[in-house]
Amino acid sequence: MDMKKINSGKLRAIGYDPKERRLRVELEDGTAIDYSAVGAEVWRTLSSTGSAWSYYRDNIEEEFTGRRSSVRPKANQDALKDLFNPPSDSAEN
Repeated sequence: MDMKKINSGKLRAIGYDPKERRLRVELEDGTAIDYSAVGAEVWRTLSSTGSAWSYYRDNIEEEFTGRRSSVRPKANQDALKDLFNPPSDSAEN
């Protein structure tokens, strides 16, 4: 799913999968929320409105059930991998 970066209220990115009718919003605290059964008109309005945060709060957050997850930037994932993965054998030779 392609994500559109935005800066509206606590929203930082939004994306929509029309085939699955799934909307994803990413918030400033690193939380991602996926909403199912979201119509294309809701996406069009959210992605084109001048006040996405207000539209989200009034028409999506209140009307749809979302599933929360955490969004981690790739740099953080690599840092955790370096921290918790054992060193490779090639470094010993």
